[in-house]
Amino acid sequence: MELERHNMTAFQIKVLDATMRIPKGQTRTYKQIAASVGRPRAYRAVGTALRLNPLPIRIPCHRVVRSDGLGSYSGFRNSRKKRELLKREGVDVERFG
Repeated sequence: MELERHNMTAFQIKVLDATMRIPKGQTRTYKQIAASVGRPRAYRAVGTALRLNPLPIRIPCHRVVRSDGLGSYSGFRNSRKKRELLKREGVDVERFG
């Protein structure tokens, strides 16, 4: 993939690759993504990798949510856009509060 051109670390590339595999209409938590790339305690680093996502159209980082709620989108605390994108994909966003 072209992520190497964006100065992404090997860990960040793994996170973004795992994120690309989340099917439309589904979500995963930061913790689940961290575990899936072999670093179960690195969920904050997962958030950093997603915030640096250089290809938000191809890599659906909006599908990654907090364990206790929706979380932010593209580094912004306002999750209105994230909620809108998930709702469009058929995710029950009301369960996130």
